[in-house]
Amino acid sequence: MDKVLARNINTFTATFPLKGDLRGASFLITGATGLIGSTLIRCLTALNEDIHIFAPVRNIEKAIAMFGHSHPGVDFFECDITTYDYTSLGPVDYVVHCAAPTASKFFVDSPVETIDIIFNGTKALLDYSRSCGVRGFVYLSSLEVYGTILDDGTPVTEDVQGYLDPLSVRSSYPMAKRAVENLCAAYAKEYGVHARIARLTQTTGAGIAHNDNRIIAQFARLAANGEDIVLHTKGDSARPYCYTTDSISALLYILMKGADGEAYNVANEDTYISARGMADYLKANFAPSINVRVDLSNDFGYAPPTKLRLSSAKLRKLGWQPQYGLKEIFENLIEDIGSQE
Repeated sequence: MDKVLARNINTFTATFPLKGDLRGASFLITGATGLIGSTLIRCLTALNEDIHIFAPVRNIEKAIAMFGHSHPGVDFFECDITTYDYTSLGPVDYVVHCAAPTASKFFVDSPVETIDIIFNGTKALLDYSRSCGVRGFVYLSSLEVYGTILDDGTPVTEDVQGYLDPLSVRSSYPMAKRAVENLCAAYAKEYGVHARIARLTQTTGAGIAHNDNRIIAQFARLAANGEDIVLHTKGDSARPYCYTTDSISALLYILMKGADGEAYNVANEDTYISARGMADYLKANFAPSINVRVDLSNDFGYAPPTKLRLSSAKLRKLGWQPQYGLKEIFENLIEDIGSQE
């Protein structure tokens, strides 16, 4: 684990106010080798609260490369999350479902598989949660469920919905996410499963993969290396961001304090910025020698332009507060990228 991520986790463990409530808890966490899942596991085990974690993964070798052959308190096992018999694990206290496809190109090239993994993987976990009576279930949804919204004059709260084209194969991801949000609400209502939904904006931070292609990671990498930032759209789309450990804190607040069948935006409103604005911000504050250029292309499977000024007021009412603003996010990202070189 690199020094920036270690520092972030130390800050989390020193400041997270609900850690005592997790003492002796057991977790099932999917997506353990992804950015959010892996950081969640590292944060929970660092709390030293006798927490035990089951972590199903697609590739056990990747998990070993990331965590080592032995990571105290965590049982990794390789499986297909859509078909695995989770009852073989026995009961757990909490389920956090982080696993999902994340690449836009995959959504376009494999829309059926995208829908299958998102919907059937979640249904299997909800059935397990129902059978063992979990104390809390959190599904990681996405800001993409909001579809196309172009008026950012009013913050987007959880009751707002924009347009999604159901006949666009790129919609396989956000449409499946919408369907699963409804599935979570249905399981909460009909079966009493303590299912809650976290609508995450784009989350980033120390520990990102060296090939992470999301724009904030791409732009930070280019700035760190003194290379020009090339936009393949006009850069009009805008959203807030959230640092990894802030997102982990939010997930745990939702898990322990959220209401069943409800959704919560996870975002730091103060980081709201367009893609073009981000490129210009990096040039002005971190890499004045680079240029920002536009080379329009529609070959990358980008979502339609949208402006999502998400409100996190509902989440803040649970007691959550973010610690990392845009400046701190980029400082940590650029330092982390430099240490990977």
